[in-house]
Amino acid sequence: MQVKVTKLPYNEVLKRKTKKAKPAKKPNIFFRTLLKLVSLPDLMAARFTCTKKGLEKLDKKQPCFILMNHSSFIDLEIVTSVFYPRPLNIVATWDAMLGKNWLMRQIGCMPTIKFMASAKLIRDMQYCLKKLKTSVVMYPEVGYTFDGTTTTLPESLGKCVKLLGVPLVSVITHGAHLRQPLFNELRKRNVFVNAEVEYLLSPDQIKQMSPDEINRVILEKFSFNEYRYQSENGVRIDHPERAVGLNRILYKCPHCLAEGQTEGKGATLICKACGKEYELTETGEMKALDGETEIESIPQWYAWERKCVKEELEGGRYELNADVDIMMMVDTSGVYDIGSGKLTHGENGFRLVSDDGQLDFTQSPTASYSVNSDLYWYEMGDVVCVGDLSAQYYCFPKNTGDIVVKARLAAEELFKLKKTSGKVN
Repeated sequence: MQVKVTKLPYNEVLKRKTKKAKPAKKPNIFFRTLLKLVSLPDLMAARFTCTKKGLEKLDKKQPCFILMNHSSFIDLEIVTSVFYPRPLNIVATWDAMLGKNWLMRQIGCMPTIKFMASAKLIRDMQYCLKKLKTSVVMYPEVGYTFDGTTTTLPESLGKCVKLLGVPLVSVITHGAHLRQPLFNELRKRNVFVNAEVEYLLSPDQIKQMSPDEINRVILEKFSFNEYRYQSENGVRIDHPERAVGLNRILYKCPHCLAEGQTEGKGATLICKACGKEYELTETGEMKALDGETEIESIPQWYAWERKCVKEELEGGRYELNADVDIMMMVDTSGVYDIGSGKLTHGENGFRLVSDDGQLDFTQSPTASYSVNSDLYWYEMGDVVCVGDLSAQYYCFPKNTGDIVVKARLAAEELFKLKKTSGKVN
C-alpha cells in the first residue's frame, strides 16, 4: 500500500506538534471477529495449519505474553486467528500506523519505534496485561526477516519477560517467508504455511530464571531457517519471478567480490561486474549456471556478507557515503518530504546532513543494536531510517546500488564491537 507524502521544509515539520500518544485500546469482539473474517481468504489460500503444545496450562481469560517470528503480513492474520476470541494488543511499529492510526488502534495495535529502547513501551504492555486484561503480542525481530532466518534479537528481551511476569507463549511459523519474501516485493507464491504455538514458561518459572536464562530459551525457540525447512519438506516454488529483488539482500558477488552490481531477474541472480549467474532453484538453493557454486543458499550468502562487513569494520575499511532523499515522521499522521541530503556511516555511527543545511543529525553506534533498514517501504523504495524518539528520518539512497542491507549488517556488527571493546580496531 502507499501513503500520502507532503513536501515541507524541515523547519516547518519541526513546528508541528507531536500528538500525545493515547493509551492502548482493548479490541472489542466486533473488531476481533472482523479481523478473523478478513484473514480467512489469505489463510485458506496458504492452507494454513497450526499445532499447539501446552496451551492447556493457559486459562482462557489469563493474559499472556506472545512472541512471534516475523516474515510477512500474514503473521498478523495468523496470530489473531489462532488466539481468537482472546483479546490481543499487538506491538506495532510507528510507521505501520501511518494513515490508518484509528483502524490499527481498534484492532489492538500500539505503536513503538523500531530498535529504540522505550520505557513507555514497557508501561504500555503492563497497562494492557494488568488493566485491560489483554494478552500482548510482540515480534521481537521487529522487522520482517530478510533471509528466512532469525533476525537479531534484543538482549533486553529476558528482562522484559521478567518485568511483565505473565505466561510466555511462542508462535513460530514455517512457510510464511517462502510464500511472500520481502526482497521479492511481497509477491505471493503457492506455499503452505503452518505455525507451532507453544506455552514456553509459566510465571513461576520466569521468577526463578535470570534474564540470560530466559533469553536462551527464546533464542532456542527462534532458531529457524526457512530454506532448510524448504529443503527438508520438499517445498517447490516454481514462481517465474522468484529471484526478482534478490539483489537487495545478496548485494555482494562471491565470485568477483563486487558490491551493488548484482541483479535479480526472473529466477536468476546475475553479477553485472563479472557476468556470473546463479539460479534460485525451485527447491531454494543457489546454483551457479556456469562454474563453481561458491555459496549454496540464501542464508549462507547473507551470513557470508555479514562476515565480510565485520572484517571491513575490524580493518577500518568500512564506510557508507550516500546521497539520499529524506522523508520525515514526527507522529503517525503523515510523512513529509524534506528534500535531499547525505547519509554517512562509519566507526562513529550515522550522520545525516540535508543539502540545505537545516538538518544535521547524528546517531551513535551504541544508540541501538540495529538500524531500521527496510525494503520496498510503502512501495516507494528501500530505506535506511535513523532518528530518535522525537523524529524519524527515512533515507532513500540514490545511484548507489543496494546498500540498505549492508548498512543494517554494519550497524549490528559495529554495535557488538563497540560494546565488547569500546572500539573497532
